[in-house]
Amino acid sequence: MKDRPKTDVTGAVTGRAWLRAWLEERWDLVALGVLAVAPLVVPALGGALGGQVTTLFIYCILALGLNVMVGYTGLVHLGIAAFFGLGAYVTAILTVPMYPFQWPFFAAAAASVAFAAGVGLFLGAPTLRLRGDYLAIVTLGFGEVVKVTLRNLEQITGGMKGLNPVPPPGAGQTLGGVDLGLAFAVDPRWFYYLSLAALAGVVIAMRRLEHSRLGRAWVAVREDELAASAMGISATRVKLSAFAMSSAVAALAGSLYAASLSTTADPNAYDFNRSIMVLCAVILGGLGSIPGTLLGVALLVGFDTVLAPWADSWIQQLEINPTGSSLLSFSGWRLAIFGLALVLVMRFRPEGLVPSRRLAAELREAHG
Repeated sequence: MKDRPKTDVTGAVTGRAWLRAWLEERWDLVALGVLAVAPLVVPALGGALGGQVTTLFIYCILALGLNVMVGYTGLVHLGIAAFFGLGAYVTAILTVPMYPFQWPFFAAAAASVAFAAGVGLFLGAPTLRLRGDYLAIVTLGFGEVVKVTLRNLEQITGGMKGLNPVPPPGAGQTLGGVDLGLAFAVDPRWFYYLSLAALAGVVIAMRRLEHSRLGRAWVAVREDELAASAMGISATRVKLSAFAMSSAVAALAGSLYAASLSTTADPNAYDFNRSIMVLCAVILGGLGSIPGTLLGVALLVGFDTVLAPWADSWIQQLEINPTGSSLLSFSGWRLAIFGLALVLVMRFRPEGLVPSRRLAAELREAHG
């Protein structure tokens, strides 16, 4: 009987340690759960803030797609925005009234994902022997080719005007007496929950892939391609699967982006700057880390789409910048702040803010 309290205390301590470790490893899932109930207690999410947070979710999906290439497989990709744009444009072509297809959104999104995966395979096949800077140049060039093609095919893509209006999901359909198309058009919370559900699905799928045979093969090729080949892993198939998976996830983000804006926007919205911004978010959060990728997007994209407009509005209300000078606006300094943040992270925490354990160990060994 004297030993019973000791056992209980030990069990409680062990339980708390297990809970702490679980939260550290799965805090991204907890955050998604909190975000699911946030619109119920934060009325502002039913307005402009809801649209901004929805954009944040879409960029998280895009960054998770890039993380497959850069984080898991170790392949430098500077053209992820091209697949983001392909997803948006294919979805628009299949849904806008000016074309005869007029597919439902979810069917169009599935077709966009499949098309982008095929284009990813087409891009990956001739570049399998390239590494490092050479692969980066090819993907960068591919991104520019896609942007210029979208701009010049005016009869199909609308040129610089883009394609619009892209119908909202569920247009023309009712559920429980609710017109889904009207609900998506009027209440930002519908798109909020759709994007959050898509993000949760991608996070769960990435976690399963991370611990699957394919995920371990990605990491093996990243660490030592020659050793992986000697162990019977086909580096060709592994790299092609990474190209296809990354492209498909980016296209899913593009489909949601076009539907949320009701337009594809102009092709310059899918340029090199967007690819670099997403890459910076992945590096800042931690290569190969799902929570790190989400945190990196929240810091960089959230800063750009949520914090910067709020800060500019606050400065305007205080009449600090009556002439509208860029030197006195918060947005005018955002790129400098981005650069400073990346320099500091690379200097003091090169593995990222929330790195994967494996990659952090690799970097410690390299610098040790």
